[in-house]
Amino acid sequence: MTCLRTEKLEKTYDQGNIPVEALRGVDLIVEEGELLALVGPSGSGKTTLLNLIGGLDRPTAGKVFIEGKDITGFSGGELAELRMNRIGFVFQEYNLISALTAIENVEYVMLLKGVKEKERKDRSLSILKEVGLEGMERRRPWELSGGQRQRVAVARAVVSEPAIILADEPTANLDSKTGASLLALMRRLNDNKGITIILSTHNKMVMEMAHKTVQLKDGRIIEGHLT
Repeated sequence: MTCLRTEKLEKTYDQGNIPVEALRGVDLIVEEGELLALVGPSGSGKTTLLNLIGGLDRPTAGKVFIEGKDITGFSGGELAELRMNRIGFVFQEYNLISALTAIENVEYVMLLKGVKEKERKDRSLSILKEVGLEGMERRRPWELSGGQRQRVAVARAVVSEPAIILADEPTANLDSKTGASLLALMRRLNDNKGITIILSTHNKMVMEMAHKTVQLKDGRIIEGHLT
């Protein structure tokens, strides 16, 4: 079953009155439960594509379909609801709330969704244990290593069991051992929970782990193959 589809997706930015074409007619299909790696050099359009898929930005032209719905016509409120309920994000810079503890960061989306306190706590404790952070629930982001902060970000992204997780260079700031551990965790979540995962990366380990690799260059898909 198709989870995500883009049609002739384009994005042009204005930089000092000079148009910069970040995406140029991207057609992409991602099946439910797939783990897909977006690869390509810096400036190839990987982050822009993730932002459009996640409704963080709007395309200049083209369409994005999530679970069969064209989200390019969604209002701001509808996009916010989509992100809260169906899409989890793992950003390169973690984007944790510094004033909150690890468990409070994980609980935050569920709090917005009105999930009862006991269920929030139970689910957050369970996922933090699963990502190897048992005993660190009360630490704030500045008390955690980079790898631990990224694990909190992954826990926050998956705790509500979204349909899709979008991860932008999730191993970029991690050493090779921590990066490998994080990738193994994401593969387990993909295998065990069937969550569709799309990662942008330069990391060969990510490419080898993925079910499918799609290569971008100058805003276009130049290669897509099964791995």
